Amino acid sequence: MLIVLTCILFSALVGVGGGWLSHKPGGYKRDAVLVGGGTFGGTLTLVILVLVALGVL
Repeated sequence: MLIVLTCILFSALVGVGGGWLSHKPGGYKRDAVLVGGGTFGGTLTLVILVLVALGVL
């Protein structure tokens, strides 16, 4: 359970960073939120798949 929570926290941090980097001055915030959400989902999927492949989960 702790490993999954750590994966979610790591993915959230990566998602926030991706949204922050994609935001353009004068642009819509919803575009940055969509990019951040996609980054979060992709990172979480990748991390979970790697842990399953390694046999941790």
